[in-house]
Amino acid sequence: MNPNTPRLRLENVGKAFNGRDALRDIGFDVAEHEFVALLGASGAGKTTLLRCVSGLLTPDHGTVYVSGTRVSDLQGRERRRVSVIFQQFNLVGRMSALGNVLAGRLGHVPAWRGITRRFERADQLLALECLERVGLLDLAAQRADTLSGGQQQRVAIARALAQRPDLIVADEPVASLDPANGAGILELLRTICREEGVSVLCSLHQVHLARQYADRLIGLANGQLAWNVKAADVDEDRAQALYGSAAASAATRG
Repeated sequence: MNPNTPRLRLENVGKAFNGRDALRDIGFDVAEHEFVALLGASGAGKTTLLRCVSGLLTPDHGTVYVSGTRVSDLQGRERRRVSVIFQQFNLVGRMSALGNVLAGRLGHVPAWRGITRRFERADQLLALECLERVGLLDLAAQRADTLSGGQQQRVAIARALAQRPDLIVADEPVASLDPANGAGILELLRTICREEGVSVLCSLHQVHLARQYADRLIGLANGQLAWNVKAADVDEDRAQALYGSAAASAATRG
């Protein structure tokens, strides 16, 4: 891959449901090591955009590229280039933290190994390294449903890292967490960007957290790009224009 190729590129992406536009002509890039946050009121199109980026939805027009390849062309193991982190963690509760992280290796191993859960030692060691990376190595054997919310989200991040992706897509990853745990998760994602070379595209409602942890902020309004600026350039006036004065004041203060 050309070193100047963006990790993520959207070109004129549009998506409609029942004749109503959810996204209209969205275009932007995300570079290697960059943490970009999506902001916007409910219904602005953030989740639809993330689903188009991850390949869970197909745009009606326009193109999404990951590391120079169309997302629609990613097949089989190539799909591991994009990892998704969900608001509700999506862990298997009866499985251990390690077992959940090993799910991130499914795109790298023969199908029979995934079905029988007979992963090679190298995959197990990698999964343990990922748990150590998120500070949970000592809880590797613990059932996921006995972990706190913040710990479960860290397991989900470790699972995403085990996939060895180019891009992590995170849909409101801190919405169900208390402020301290939410800040810890965003700090972890930012550190992963810096040290692992993974790019992150993350939707958030909290403007103050986005400004604190992201490199760049993208505002969506009614399915359209409102602005694409450095985090430091988003002030309360810009937030008010995006959310409305009352909501923006709360989001800005946290």
